[in-house]
Amino acid sequence: MFLLNKKQTGDHYENEACRYLQRHGLTHLGSNARFKQGELDLIMRDGACIVFVEVKFRKKSSFGGAAAAISSQKQQRLLRAAYLWLANKGLSATSTEFRFDAVTFDGGVNAVNWVRNILIEG
Repeated sequence: MFLLNKKQTGDHYENEACRYLQRHGLTHLGSNARFKQGELDLIMRDGACIVFVEVKFRKKSSFGGAAAAISSQKQQRLLRAAYLWLANKGLSATSTEFRFDAVTFDGGVNAVNWVRNILIEG
């Protein structure tokens, strides 16, 4: 058994999340879109809807698990990054259907949880 560094672990779980979502009918549009305002882990398509996916992994759930790591500040960064991604693609946030989902892993790849329409405050 070998240990992965933080980046390798993140990449591994993002790849697992992407494959999981593809098995559930979503199409992969992009990964790791970075902006000054934030980063989008995965960009997927679910029918006509663009889905911005936050991927979180926690080895232990003693501090609330992976989903608890998606704070309101993190949600606001996701929203700003999504607006920039849409603008860079020539799409309008007011006329494009999109949502924010989370794929979380608590303890390993077999403990996957897909949460659709995570709350964006503000």
